Amino acid sequence: MKEGIKVEYPVIDVYATGKNIERLRKEKGLRVKDISSYMGFLEPQAVYKWQQGKALPSLDNMFALSVLFQVPMENILVRQTTEMEKGKHLAA
Repeated sequence: MKEGIKVEYPVIDVYATGKNIERLRKEKGLRVKDISSYMGFLEPQAVYKWQQGKALPSLDNMFALSVLFQVPMENILVRQTTEMEKGKHLAA
């Protein structure tokens, strides 16, 4: 990396990603039970934890969600807004 260039480490916004998973699920007309069955889970707790922003799906589960929702994984994940980005939005 070039000296003097400041690059912030990208961080996933777990809560916003969870809300995004919930939104996509509802848009597809799916129930939590449907996703749990699709994933092969015996109980729906993992899906509820994702939607509440208490946990993120594993990479394999994120890929499965992208196939189920028919969107790229990038459209499921939400990047945490940095202070610099927040300032740009306020200035605009």
